[in-house]
Amino acid sequence: MFNLIRRDVILQKRQLLIFLPFILFFILMGSHPALIFLVASIFIPFNTYAYDEKAETNILLNSLPYTRKEIIASRYLGAIVYMVLAIVVTSLALFVFNKSFTITDIAIGTGLFLLFAAFTFPLFYIFKPGYITTVVLISFILLAGVVPPTVLFLAEHLTEITNFIVSLSIPALYTGAAVVIVILYAISWGATIIIYQRKAF
Repeated sequence: MFNLIRRDVILQKRQLLIFLPFILFFILMGSHPALIFLVASIFIPFNTYAYDEKAETNILLNSLPYTRKEIIASRYLGAIVYMVLAIVVTSLALFVFNKSFTITDIAIGTGLFLLFAAFTFPLFYIFKPGYITTVVLISFILLAGVVPPTVLFLAEHLTEITNFIVSLSIPALYTGAAVVIVILYAISWGATIIIYQRKAF
C-alpha cells in the first residue's frame, strides 16, 4: 500500500514543481491562511485523480497484486499524508514571507479539506472519466461561494443553534467538529470501497 502512495508522488514530479509557485501566488495575493492551507492540501490528491482519470490507471491498478480495498485505502491514507506535508511546506512558506497564521487556521483548512475529500472522492468512481474533474472544480467553486453566505444566513435565523454553538467552549467545539469530520471521512471511505468493488474495468 505504501508503494501505491509513493506512486502518486513519482507520477507527479512535474506537477510538484508547480506546487510551491502555486502556494506562493495565494500567499502574495494576501489570501486567508485557512484558504491557503485548504488549497495546498487539495493540490496533490486531486491532481492524482485527474491524472488517473486521463490515463485510465484503474485498469493497471487492478492488474497489480493489490485488493480493491487496499487501492482505496491508499487514496484516503495518501490524502492525509499529502495534507500533512502540504501543511508543513505551507507553514514554512508563510513563515518565510512573514505572514501570520494560527493553529486555528490550520485546523479550519484541514477540516475543510477532509470534508471536501469525503464528499468528492466517491464521485471519482461514480461519474464517467472525463467529467469528474469538471464536477469537482464546480463543486469547489460552489463550496467556496455558497457555504459562507449559507452559514451566515443560518446563524442569523437559527438563533437557538447559534446560541448553543456559542455557548460551547473552544475545546468542546473543536473536538465535536473533529469527531463529525472523522466520521464523515470514514463513511466516505467505506462508501467508496463499496462503489469501487462493484465497478467493472
